[in-house]
Amino acid sequence: MILAMIVWLRHLLGCLVSAFRSRQDLIVENLALRQQLLALHAQRPRRRLTAPQKLFWVLLRRAWAGWKQPLILVTPRTVVSWHHAGFRLYWKWLSRVRSTVGRKPIRPAVRALIFQMVAENPTWGAPRIHGELVMLRFHLSEATVSRWMRRTSPSTG
Repeated sequence: MILAMIVWLRHLLGCLVSAFRSRQDLIVENLALRQQLLALHAQRPRRRLTAPQKLFWVLLRRAWAGWKQPLILVTPRTVVSWHHAGFRLYWKWLSRVRSTVGRKPIRPAVRALIFQMVAENPTWGAPRIHGELVMLRFHLSEATVSRWMRRTSPSTG
């Protein structure tokens, strides 16, 4: 008798609280509870959430402020860990996409031009040759010019 009274009182309190909440909050909470019921009724020996179900909770966490209230199957910490796992996957994927690292290699024609300038103007240093290349609209650093100047053979200068 007392147990039935507690259940009835709980339902009454739930109705009173829901009367003061917005319609949108009630709809989203209903959606969350239905999603949990679907997961509970899955015909598996061990109840595990699938990837789309986890994605549902991650998106719900971002879209709805009261996402913690209707949770029954998992803890809020679990949903946050799924969110972090999604970020880890994203950055792992992003790091695989970027295959080129560092500066672009300079073209053989630019190297030949540096070698020619060193051979024809032995008194010019890297800053002067770099300035001339910049005026010709070649975009490379002075350190790169200096590095390629050191690679010229002594017989050319």
